[in-house]
Amino acid sequence: MRVDADTKQLAERASAAAGYASLTDFVTHLIRENAPEILKQQTTIELSNQHFDQFMAACMGGDTAAPGPRILEAAKRLDQEGF
Repeated sequence: MRVDADTKQLAERASAAAGYASLTDFVTHLIRENAPEILKQQTTIELSNQHFDQFMAACMGGDTAAPGPRILEAAKRLDQEGF
């Protein structure tokens, strides 16, 4: 990975201050610590109980209209991607 001199110096100082043996160890720690949470945020939807109930009611049909073409296309893409 290439970074500008100021960024590298900042990372080296932080690495030393945190007690890491090398900049590689420091960067590896940061990636392992932060990457899972970032990926979780991109793959998880959190709803309040009220919004979940509304979502489930919409999924069950009820008195709602049939799904529109945009939602059907999105569902098709999700199926193709294995979701």
